[in-house]
Amino acid sequence: MSDVTRAKHGRPVHHWRRDIIELAALFTAVAVADAVANLVGHGPDGPELLLVSAAVLVATAGFHTWWARRHGHAPPKGDTGARPRSEKQAGPPDQSRDAAAPVAEEGALWRMRTTVKDEPGSLAALCTALAELRVDILSLQTHPLAEGTVDEFLLRSPGGLAAAEITRAVSVAGGTGTWIERADAHDLVDAPTRVLGLATRTALDAAELPLALRQLLGRCTIRSLPAVPAGGGRGPEPVPVEGALEDTVMRLRAPEGGVITVERPYLPFTPTEFARARALVELDARLGSRVPRSQDVLTLPEGNDITVRRVDTGDLAAAKEMHERCSAGTLRMRYHGPVGDADRYLNHLLSPRFGRTLAVQTASGRIVGLGHLLWDGDETEVALLVEDAWQRRGVGSELLRRLVGMAIEADCESVYAVTQSSNTGMVAAMRGLGVPLDYQIEEGTLVITARLAPPVEPEGAVGVTERLSSAGEWRSAEAP
Repeated sequence: MSDVTRAKHGRPVHHWRRDIIELAALFTAVAVADAVANLVGHGPDGPELLLVSAAVLVATAGFHTWWARRHGHAPPKGDTGARPRSEKQAGPPDQSRDAAAPVAEEGALWRMRTTVKDEPGSLAALCTALAELRVDILSLQTHPLAEGTVDEFLLRSPGGLAAAEITRAVSVAGGTGTWIERADAHDLVDAPTRVLGLATRTALDAAELPLALRQLLGRCTIRSLPAVPAGGGRGPEPVPVEGALEDTVMRLRAPEGGVITVERPYLPFTPTEFARARALVELDARLGSRVPRSQDVLTLPEGNDITVRRVDTGDLAAAKEMHERCSAGTLRMRYHGPVGDADRYLNHLLSPRFGRTLAVQTASGRIVGLGHLLWDGDETEVALLVEDAWQRRGVGSELLRRLVGMAIEADCESVYAVTQSSNTGMVAAMRGLGVPLDYQIEEGTLVITARLAPPVEPEGAVGVTERLSSAGEWRSAEAP
């Protein structure tokens, strides 16, 4: 009898048919016993027959008792019909079972894309192939194409399973153009939640748009090209209002009239990704210029109070006034060109479309220092300008420290500064960050690169990357 029949809701099941049969058997036995007693008691040898019957019953009872002790009548352990024990009541598993169970290795997270035919059963074949490798599918997104469908998976594989084995199984199951790379815990966030978070960041700060696009589209190069270059010359080719998608390059119209170019050479963009990026840019355009207005008041070692805050193009006039108070040598060391062209760069530098700018302001409201964190494709540049009267007082170091903190929050792996080899103040400020530095000098121009995170190195499989984690690997990777 099955467990379902024997027990229901954790209680033994009593059937009314069994009770009726037992009662009928009892009444039948009483009737037979009464008939036998009447027959034997009224016969000539009645007493003798009763004694013999009693002896037979005693012998039968004794035999039954001996047999029951030697051969237990307990039902099998797995079929007792009793209420199953809960996990808290249950004891530890058998030691033999623990010894026989294999030790599970730590799994790995993967992001994978592959193109399948748009027909019934194609996705099922792919899932079956992954299941045979004991690969767990954590999430799935589909990107419809004109021919076929791009399926994007977040996978968890058993420890020791290489990316090449996964791509080989996917190829056999019908997947083409397969790309795979290591993922991390941040990828566990589902796509709608991630997109809403990026939209919120963009709504709060216009400078977040390039960073939001990069997190939305993965490893890619984003360039914001102004409609009119700061140094003059011809601007970029205009793009339609709806943008343009060309395989691994998408071009979007920037809210201020320029062009945002996104390139991802290792993986073509899908129409779904293009639509998401365009929606994010449209949101930024509708909200207009906006910069967080928080500010911090600090006291310098000499006792003067200064305020550090975000600025944008609305502070252009105050920034130009600071230029007028700076010496020609200070401006030349900052802009590496004719002093008269310094004001032409300010509108570009202060625009949140191309990065973030911090200003140091005195108690009277005068700007005495500017620090820029500029998005430069895959790289990030830091630049400082401090009025002559406020140099060597810790203003530049405070600006640089905060800019680097912003770069770390934006997941930038490094920042670089372009200056002159004679600019000892900038060199000292970079060294004060306490991070590994690389120096490159060409014809008096010094480029200092600060490594903020371990570099990403590819694995053997196509598209697979993994971060170095130990400090020893970090330093050895920087060695020439």
